[in-house]
Amino acid sequence: MRPLPEQTIMVTGATDGLGRHLAGELVRAGVTVLAHGRDRARLDRLREELAVGPGRVETLLADLADLHQVDRLADEVLKRFDRLDVLLNNAGVGFGEPGSVRELSADGVELRFAVNYLAGYHLTRRLLPLLEASAPARVVNVASAGQAPIDFDDPMIDHGYAGVLAYRRSKLAQVMFTFDLAEELRAARVTVNALHPATFMDTSMVRLSGREPVSTLEEGAAATYRLVTAPDLDEVTGRYFDRTREARADSQAYDREARARLRELTGEILGRVLPASA
Repeated sequence: MRPLPEQTIMVTGATDGLGRHLAGELVRAGVTVLAHGRDRARLDRLREELAVGPGRVETLLADLADLHQVDRLADEVLKRFDRLDVLLNNAGVGFGEPGSVRELSADGVELRFAVNYLAGYHLTRRLLPLLEASAPARVVNVASAGQAPIDFDDPMIDHGYAGVLAYRRSKLAQVMFTFDLAEELRAARVTVNALHPATFMDTSMVRLSGREPVSTLEEGAAATYRLVTAPDLDEVTGRYFDRTREARADSQAYDREARARLRELTGEILGRVLPASA
């Protein structure tokens, strides 16, 4: 990888929690950070707070619960920037409040599957040409140790819904995509890895769920920053990490038939919502 002051790194979900902390760390290391968020005022505040450099912040507005906005986000990145060294898919929706009801995205997709998995999948696919042109490059997916197998007979959890279950399935889908894409890009000098940064970090997402924080934000940020920047990981791809240690994901992530079914489901949804992308 190039020296950090020469890198352009995109962070989704950069206005709060882990993403916000990482954006600050990267700017202080001299990186050009493409900071994504869904609230213009919060993006403007982030840019003002991080204007001290030595890196710089470029802001990007999109609601990842709407695949049309994900498409426009990708178009904007491809138009405005001539390189992308790292894509950090960090944005996500947590468990929700205790007892919360099933929610749908703007496209009629179960919300956690839509934001935590599908948006990152589509954004990454759209930005692959820029990542490959910038190689060596990295894709880092912020997943979770909380994973649950996907029921392909009821993938949107129309029956027996629980926010925790939806979250865990979406996070496993992220890891499954990580493994698939790493195999696909092995010869392209673009590495793809996923991690569980820390357990129940002190974030608004965790507090909303009613759980007491277990880890600090700094612990999760350190593990993620390593995966984004560490030179000794230049050739490491297709791995799942628990903090800084390589770990084993849920067994479904290693099931090629299950991963093929996830790809098929993903293609069906994208083909319905964004026919030109199918």
